[in-house]
Amino acid sequence: MLLQIGLRPGIGQRLPWTRPRRAGVRSNRLRGMLDWSVAFGRAVVAVLQIRYFAGATDKPMDFHCLGTAGYHPNRSRHTSCYCVPQCGLVLDAGTGLFRLTELIETDHLDILISHAHLDHIAGLTFLLDVLHCRSVAGRPVDQVRVFGEAAKLDAIQTHLFADLIFPAPLDVQWVTIDDTPEFSAAGATVSWRRQPHPGGSVAYRLDWPAVASCQAKRLVYATDTSGLTDPQDITWFGGDADTAGGIAANAGSGAAASVPDLMVHECYFRDTHRQWAEKTGHSWTSRIAELAALIRPQRLLLTHINPLDESVDPVDSENIRKTFYGELMIAQDGLKVSF
Repeated sequence: MLLQIGLRPGIGQRLPWTRPRRAGVRSNRLRGMLDWSVAFGRAVVAVLQIRYFAGATDKPMDFHCLGTAGYHPNRSRHTSCYCVPQCGLVLDAGTGLFRLTELIETDHLDILISHAHLDHIAGLTFLLDVLHCRSVAGRPVDQVRVFGEAAKLDAIQTHLFADLIFPAPLDVQWVTIDDTPEFSAAGATVSWRRQPHPGGSVAYRLDWPAVASCQAKRLVYATDTSGLTDPQDITWFGGDADTAGGIAANAGSGAAASVPDLMVHECYFRDTHRQWAEKTGHSWTSRIAELAALIRPQRLLLTHINPLDESVDPVDSENIRKTFYGELMIAQDGLKVSF
């Protein structure tokens, strides 16, 4: 066939498509591929080293909902209590506190009390069982500190732990916060802010520094309030100073660096009951939508739910999603949120 079409190769020749490429071209290409592979491998190693030594490997913290109802329990919710087991943090001590026993990971507990209404403190009387069960299991809690305003802590000790009501001593340290705008608890720097509510309540902001296995974290907890909307309040939460009116609450602290990783805020009423919300010092849906749009947390957890409303969406959360584009959740007892 080759003879017929005139393509018979001469002696010492090859057909054009069978002729090998020059050795120099081949070696240059192989060398280039090898150099590229080495450079890529070094880049990957460098990125991993930077993330490791700079503490950028982000190990999440877990926020557990032990009680998510306001006022009184219902069939699916106990009253306000939350914890972050990795650092021994407990926020409020409602009836949900009985669930704390199996979650404790530390030899200490720091309990932050927002105010002294019963749905936030009744669970303090459950601590005897919680601490006893930990001791029996060989994992005792050596220290319990309860933080709050002086008048609130005094009312708890005087009335809740009165002999005629609960005649058993509680081995805890009562720590007043009135003269300390910032203090240390659960490994975080804690600051607080007074909120409008009958009898008064406080919001807490917790800032954890970056460590080898975890980036810096910010958690904001605000319950039993009609909502803090002044520019100073918005920037204290971590909102954008420009959006909030141009007032910077913390010099040198940009909004991008201080935005809450998790904001836990009450939403007790739908908009249809706004009048009751304002009368009782609680939040309603459109107020939360306003706050969320200003503060822009990465995650927003709505809690302190009206126990009379056992629907799937007791706060019409879709109205909040119209202006808030972060992760929005409605708290349920047993829910765990990583941040």
